[in-house]
Amino acid sequence: MFRSRRAGLVRRLWRQRCAAATPEDSPGALKPAAHALFKKLKDEELELLVQAVESRGAWESGCVWAPRGELRGAKQALPPQVLLCRLYRWPDLRQPHELKHLCYCTRGRGGCGDAAALCCNPHHFSRLAAPGECRRLHQEPLISHPPSNLWCLGPAQDSRGGRMHVPPLTPFSPHPETPPPPYSKASCGPSWPDEPQHPGTQFMEFSCNGGDWRDTSLSQSTVKDGYWCKLAYWEHRTRVGRLYAVHEASVNIFCELPRGSGFCLGQLPAAHCSRAVRRARGKIGRGLLLSREPGGVWAYNRSEHPIFVSSPTLGPPSARGLTVLKVLPGYSAKVFDYERVGGVGSWQLPGEGPCDPHSVRISFAKGWGPCYSRQFITSCPCWLEVLLNWPC
Repeated sequence: MFRSRRAGLVRRLWRQRCAAATPEDSPGALKPAAHALFKKLKDEELELLVQAVESRGAWESGCVWAPRGELRGAKQALPPQVLLCRLYRWPDLRQPHELKHLCYCTRGRGGCGDAAALCCNPHHFSRLAAPGECRRLHQEPLISHPPSNLWCLGPAQDSRGGRMHVPPLTPFSPHPETPPPPYSKASCGPSWPDEPQHPGTQFMEFSCNGGDWRDTSLSQSTVKDGYWCKLAYWEHRTRVGRLYAVHEASVNIFCELPRGSGFCLGQLPAAHCSRAVRRARGKIGRGLLLSREPGGVWAYNRSEHPIFVSSPTLGPPSARGLTVLKVLPGYSAKVFDYERVGGVGSWQLPGEGPCDPHSVRISFAKGWGPCYSRQFITSCPCWLEVLLNWPC
């Protein structure tokens, strides 16, 4: 009975394998190594692996511990994490350095110095976004002190915490026909306006378990200070909902997530009824995981469509323009580098005005810039602004 149950788990695992584009990457070539690894896993580890693979990373599963060492069942010896990531996620994966542990993975355990066991859960890893997916936006020279005639745009929300249209053209915009920028705390001095301090004001936080949504918001008076960033959700040039303060080391931003908690965009009212916004919202799905890690901020694309990211620290140190990075599904990128931010002043974007050097902009499914039909992120149907509380 015990053997038949374990054999059933192995059969379920093998049915979930990915299809490969070439015979060299086919699961059949990895079958001897895969079964050798399955034999090394304990029963509970095998069950965890089945849950993770069958859910396709829809929720955060536990670590699957495997002994260190390469498996010789294939033509090329592969570490356990590379083997399972090739089998269930990326058939073209070649080397461990192409992978990154996600922030909720424990990584290793059980030894002095090097851990005796490592996590090989394929959904505890992401692939690193390729530098070739970058597109550089033209930018005016950096300005360390904005001119005195620049207007500072405050958060686009009314006294009830709802949505508000961004004010029209500001004096700094050289092109009247271009869209206005979102608010920028960079041009406001050392601090920026915050939400009105009304009793009972709620942060938009929801959690879900098996389709049962419940509001887990805390009143503003009970939430401790010490957030490392605030999130602002935009549809074109219109802010939707309140600023969302992030206190934990990581946060999910999503529309549909079977289990988990975070910033649920699906619970916000749509600012536009346009077809473009509806289609873009439908592509957010599981969204992204934003995490603060040593050295910077990382974004992991959990959705089934690409996201596009821009921040002042994405490009090369000598770059004079903002870089837009395309992050494919299952990939992650370091979207903000703490070590490089020291020399970054205020950014002046043509048609958009000053941009906060401690912010990140993320567009869902739609890119912008010279390579796309949308020249400005304010033309994207659904996008997110991450306002970092510097120093973090």
